[in-house]
Amino acid sequence: MSQIENSALIMENGKMNYHTTEELLKLKEIMNSKALAKRRAKTVFRVGVNVLVAFVVLLPLLYAISIAFMPSGELFTTEMNLVPKHPTLSNFKQAFTNVPLLRFIINSFFVAGMITLGQIISCSLAAFAFSFLEFKGKGILFAIVMATMMVPGEATIISNYLTVGQLGMLDTYGVLIIPYLTSAMGIFLFRQFYMTFPISLYESAKLDGCSNLKFIIKILLPLTKSAIGAMAVYTFINAWNMYMWPLLVTGSENMRTVQIGISMLNSVDSQSITLMIAGVVMIIVPSISIFIVGQKQLIRGMFSGAVKG
Repeated sequence: MSQIENSALIMENGKMNYHTTEELLKLKEIMNSKALAKRRAKTVFRVGVNVLVAFVVLLPLLYAISIAFMPSGELFTTEMNLVPKHPTLSNFKQAFTNVPLLRFIINSFFVAGMITLGQIISCSLAAFAFSFLEFKGKGILFAIVMATMMVPGEATIISNYLTVGQLGMLDTYGVLIIPYLTSAMGIFLFRQFYMTFPISLYESAKLDGCSNLKFIIKILLPLTKSAIGAMAVYTFINAWNMYMWPLLVTGSENMRTVQIGISMLNSVDSQSITLMIAGVVMIIVPSISIFIVGQKQLIRGMFSGAVKG
């Protein structure tokens, strides 16, 4: 009876077989090891596919970095040189000496930083009004703001240029910053995030004597760090990569941004290709670095207002 009590009855191929508890445990371990090996194989396959896709996607960037360290004599040959045989830093040094690249980088950092700060402030204030305040025509006004997202920037660039030209703002920091101090995308992002907060939060603050500005600074902004991070990354990258507007409204080297100034490295000789690629590699480093650092905040902020509650 003790052997029967310590055994289990299972059906195999229509026959009744007795297995001890130890055999069942061994069978369970074998099944677990097979399942673990199967999961590991799937994980290795997925990682391998991701690495292969990432390599294909990053191949142009990797080749650009290789060209940046390549002497011009190695680039224009009959051989296919993917990796520089004699790496050099002369391309980077000449990029700084041939044009005032450092000045262009400082201009872009200043313009992009001020635009980012301005949009965070203006968009958060506008989103607060659309979310917590009640006034006539709020829905219509918000619809008009959202409708501006369907208007391409190229459609208004001439009228904007004539306006800033009449105001005497051409070739200044103001003409690069002021037209971009707010955006419908930022207002929509902050409003969607604010809509997840109950209106009772605002009403309770008002009963305690909290002003609207104090409510925004003390309560809303600390609770919207993910939205602010997403807005900052999105706005800075867009401002850093602006090309058409700075090209139109700036004329002196002191006001040029880096996207415009980098084209000055291009000339008729073959050496300009490696110089320009070296400059491009340098100017994409800040935007890529900011995206890598803030990608979690960007994803969290973009989806934080998607689900209410």
